[in-house]
Amino acid sequence: MKTSYKKYFTKVALIWAGSFLLFLSVHVLVLAPQEKSRKQIEQQVAEKQRMYESALRASGEDARVNLNEQIEHLRDKLGDFVLEDAGNLTFDISQIAGKKKINPPTIKGKGRRQNLTGSELENIQENHIQINFTASFNQFASFLNALERHRPVVFVDSFKITRAMRNTTDHQVEMELTVFVKRRQDS
Repeated sequence: MKTSYKKYFTKVALIWAGSFLLFLSVHVLVLAPQEKSRKQIEQQVAEKQRMYESALRASGEDARVNLNEQIEHLRDKLGDFVLEDAGNLTFDISQIAGKKKINPPTIKGKGRRQNLTGSELENIQENHIQINFTASFNQFASFLNALERHRPVVFVDSFKITRAMRNTTDHQVEMELTVFVKRRQDS
């Protein structure tokens, strides 16, 4: 009798072990990859849901008003760097020089550069200006500071100061400036 129970328990144990190995292999080969795929799909669905909610928020009136305010703010900032018309720039520079008590400077345009650092800009171009004047070093420093604070921005590319003769304190100054100008649209 003991041997029949022993055979019975051995058969049951082997069946259970075989079933366990079968279920384990099914789980490893079939269910685990599906679980990984399910998690990836859930992440994709969550991302698409966030994009959908973002699109809904962007289509709202508040978002439109906010974007228009941002556009206006950026246009105002652009106005700090780009002149609408370069015609008044010579007059502005002469006024700054007059305020700093510098003899009227000689201002010459040096032309325009079409490509800015290798990129094609459709709406903006550079204007180069050369200024010659005589001034003391303090007047020059004050004038340079005023130019750097000018709005729209005036970029001082280079300057050269030639020391004055012994009798005077006025030094000869040559400056090269660059400004960004809005390109005229041909209609």
